[in-house]
Formats: sequence, C-alpha cells, structure tokens
Amino acid sequence: MPVTSALPTLSPSRAADFKTCPLLYRFRSIDRLPERPTPDQARGTLVHAVLEALFDSPAGARTPEQAASLVAPQWQRLVEQEPELAGIFTGTPLTAEEFLAGASELLNGYFAVEDPNRLDPADRESYVEAEVDGRLVIRGIIDRLDISPAGDLRVVDYKTGGAPREAFEARAMFQLKFYALVLWRTRGVVPRVLRLMYLRDQEVCDFAPDAEELARFERTLLALWQAIELATRTQDFRAQPSRLCGWCAHQALCPAYGGTPPPFPVAAAPATEVVVERD
Repeated sequence: MPVTSALPTLSPSRAADFKTCPLLYRFRSIDRLPERPTPDQARGTLVHAVLEALFDSPAGARTPEQAASLVAPQWQRLVEQEPELAGIFTGTPLTAEEFLAGASELLNGYFAVEDPNRLDPADRESYVEAEVDGRLVIRGIIDRLDISPAGDLRVVDYKTGGAPREAFEARAMFQLKFYALVLWRTRGVVPRVLRLMYLRDQEVCDFAPDAEELARFERTLLALWQAIELATRTQDFRAQPSRLCGWCAHQALCPAYGGTPPPFPVAAAPATEVVVERD
C-alpha cells in the first residue's frame, strides 16, 4: 500500500542519476526535460512486459514458444499506452521486424538461465515504498519477487544491457539494495537473495545482503538525499563527465559539452516520480 505522507520521494533511478551526475538528476527530476525513448530502452520495456505476462500461463505452458507469441501483442499494448514508442524507429536503420526479433532473442536468453515452470512468483512488477527515518519515502517497482515455502525472499531484476558492464552492474546492484531496504523496512525481513539476470549474456549474479549492510545503505541514502537538498537550495547541480555521457540525452545542454542548462525552475523542490527504468 502507498505510504500516506507529505515527505519527498526518491526512486532508485533518480538516486543513481545524482550519484552518476548531479546535473543529470536536475535535468530529469527538477527541469523534467523530455527524453525520447531509445530502441534499447523500448526493447527492455517490451521484454519485461512479456516476462510479466508469461507467468499468467500455468506451469508447463511457460515455453519459449509461448513467450515468442507474446512479443507482438505486448508491443502493440505498450504502443497504445505510450504512443511515443511508435517513433523509436525514426532516424534509425532498425525495422520493427528486427526490433521484435531482438526482443525474442533476449527472451531465449532468459530461458537459458531459468525454467519459469519451476517457480511461482509472489509478485511481478510490484510497486513498493517505505518511509526512511521520517525524512524521505523511497519507492520503485520490483521486476519479480519470489518467496520460498520457508518465507525467504528473492528479489529478481531482469537486465537486457545498454551501458558499460562495470558501471551498469554497480548501478543495478544499487537498485537491488534499494528494493531490499524497502522490503526490510516494510516486512521486517531481509531478502535472502538479490538476483541480477543478464539475458543478453545469459548470466546470473546473486548477492546476499544482511541487516547491517542495509542499515549502512540506508544511511548512505539519507546522506545522498541531504546532498540533493543542498544542491537544490543552492541551485548547484554540477556535471560529472564519465563514460556514461555517451548515453545521455541532454549533452546539448551540458556545460561539459559546451552547452548551457535552462534557467533553474522557480520554487523547485527536490522531488522525484517513480520511474520504471528498463535496461
């Protein structure tokens, strides 16, 4: 259930933005500049949608063929919900057929690392949130939550690629710790496993958190939020160039690339929305 609170909110995507580049956080969370979805982002969204829908089928029917049959209808549904997705092929040599085929290949990668007929997820695409220290609400959407008969929690996050592996994995694990903290604070249980599934590489990365580590992570988030509040008060969000700049949609406005940011919004507040980030 959503937390009834007037506290500011923070999602893992926006927290990671500030860690990566404070100016990127400003562009997305304060200026709220529009960003055109890229084909890779759209493909990630599609694969997540198919995997969510796959578990509507009974065990035994969750096959690669069933997943492949869901690709086109799920894409149609997404385009109807977000019409701007229809424009992702503009200015690129990518065709719709190639795009859908690429999604099917990633789904084959999923079946290479897991048999979905052997599990029954407790939640899929689950919205979660928790209040932290009476100062902040942290929230986001978990791809999948598994609960064992003994009550152990496993948080699963599907990854389809898109950024340099080292930076991407650090950001992904930050995201999973974020979710683990929410579950710990709302359910009183530390997840037994945080699992990253790299569908393109057909690899699984597991991490086992503990309460002490999550308590440290909570303090880190509060310190990060304090830095965001200070940057907002002083209107000082600085660019932090890195290898991830190549994926930024706002280089034309970035001083590191000779650009000029827009005027700082009047009465801006450091608030964020829930962002469903697909990699």
